[in-house]
Amino acid sequence: MARSLAALLLLLVAAAGASHAASPAELYWKIALPTSPMPGAIRDLISPVSSAASASKEDTVGSVFFLEKDLFPGSKITLHFTRATAGAALLPRGRADSVPFASERLPEILSQLSIPLGSPTADAMRSTLAKCEAARLAGETAPKHKHYCATSLESMVEFVASSLGTRDVHAVSTEVISTLTPTPRQAYRMEAVRPVAVPGGDMVACHGMPYAYAVFGMHGLKGAAYTVTLAGADGTMAEAVAACHGDVDGHGVAVAEAYKRLGVAPGSVAVCHFLPQDDMLWVRN
Repeated sequence: MARSLAALLLLLVAAAGASHAASPAELYWKIALPTSPMPGAIRDLISPVSSAASASKEDTVGSVFFLEKDLFPGSKITLHFTRATAGAALLPRGRADSVPFASERLPEILSQLSIPLGSPTADAMRSTLAKCEAARLAGETAPKHKHYCATSLESMVEFVASSLGTRDVHAVSTEVISTLTPTPRQAYRMEAVRPVAVPGGDMVACHGMPYAYAVFGMHGLKGAAYTVTLAGADGTMAEAVAACHGDVDGHGVAVAEAYKRLGVAPGSVAVCHFLPQDDMLWVRN
C-alpha cells in the first residue's frame, strides 16, 4: 500500500509540474483522502497566515466553555479567535522526520532551524515539546486517552486512521471571515446551529501548537460536534466548530475547571467549547 501510494504521488507530482504547482500536502490529500474536502486549518498552513491575535491562554476561544443547551440561534457569546500556528509551515514528512523532536535535543533543533536560543520562538518550542512528552507519558499510563503530537500531515492522517479504525474520514475546522487581522475579542450572536454527524460519538481532536513549523497535539474523545454560524458585532462572520464532551479524565485541568465555573457536577453533562481556527475534529464518514 505504501509503495503504491508513493508511486501514485510521483505521478501526480509530474502531472502537477506540467500544469500548475500543487503543494506536497495537496497532492498527498488527493491520494489519501480523495473524497474529503480539505479543512481550512490545513489550507491555511499551505499558505501560512503571517499575523494573528496575541492573547493569553485564558483569553482564547478554546478556553470559553458553555453547556450544550446554550447552542441555539439567538444565543450570544464573547469570543477571541486566535491561532497557535500563525506563520508556521506544514512540512513534508521527510523533512519533518529529519528534525529531532525531543526536549533533550532542543539545542540541536534550534541550530538546525536557525532559531536563537532564548528567543520567544525557542521558548514556545520548549513548552510544546514538554507538553507533547507529558501527554505521551499520560497516554502510556491511561491507554484509553492516547495522545500524539503530529509533525506532518501524513503522521496526522495515520494517527486518525488508527484511532478511528478507518481511512474513510474527514475533518472539520473553524473558518472566520473578517476585514480585520487580527480579529478582536468581541460578542457574537449564534445565527444557525447544525449538528455534525459523529458515528459512534468517536472523534479525534487536533490542536495546533506553537512551534517553528506546524505541530498538532492529537487525542481521541467521545461526544458531539456542531457547526455554528456566528455574527460578530463588527461584521465578522464565522463558521465555527463546537465540540461537546463530558469525559474529564485525560483532557487536563481545563475541562475539570469548566465544570466548576459552570456549576455542574463533572461528567454529569457535556461541556462545549469552540475550536480555534487551527484546530480540527476528525470523524468517520
